[in-house]
Amino acid sequence: MTRAIYPGSFDPFHNGHLDVARRAAALFDELLVTVFDAPAKRLLFSTEERIGLAEEALGDVKNISIVSYSGLTVKWALRHGVRVIVRGIRNVDDLSFESRIDMANRLMAPQIETCYLLCSTEYVYLSSTILKEVASLDGDVSHWVTPYAERALRQRFAEGGD
Repeated sequence: MTRAIYPGSFDPFHNGHLDVARRAAALFDELLVTVFDAPAKRLLFSTEERIGLAEEALGDVKNISIVSYSGLTVKWALRHGVRVIVRGIRNVDDLSFESRIDMANRLMAPQIETCYLLCSTEYVYLSSTILKEVASLDGDVSHWVTPYAERALRQRFAEGGD
């Protein structure tokens, strides 16, 4: 049985993430969508809220579980019997960044592989940063997120979240 993780901050979980997660779930016996608890960036949503957004989007996929984690991704993977780290790639900049992380991971855990999935064409430009900026300015984000995530974004920005 091959266990894989799809790690990220997922702030918020959007359709690009959904696309990669569903495609990865078709490749592996078990996929853990791992929500990083303490990224070095300012978050719009709490860890629990980010988990909830992912659960709502992926609840129908039987071999996916959503969990939070902290610390080095590769160390967490080793402790939990994970053999593959899934990363979504939008462009050559993503590939360059992710390949440097992969090289460092290989030094710490050579038994873990990284699987790069190219994002679907309609999400090549999508990032959580762009999504949050458009939502904060009351732009239409319905084509980038689930209805549940759209409501969460609208509510957060109506509360003065930034």
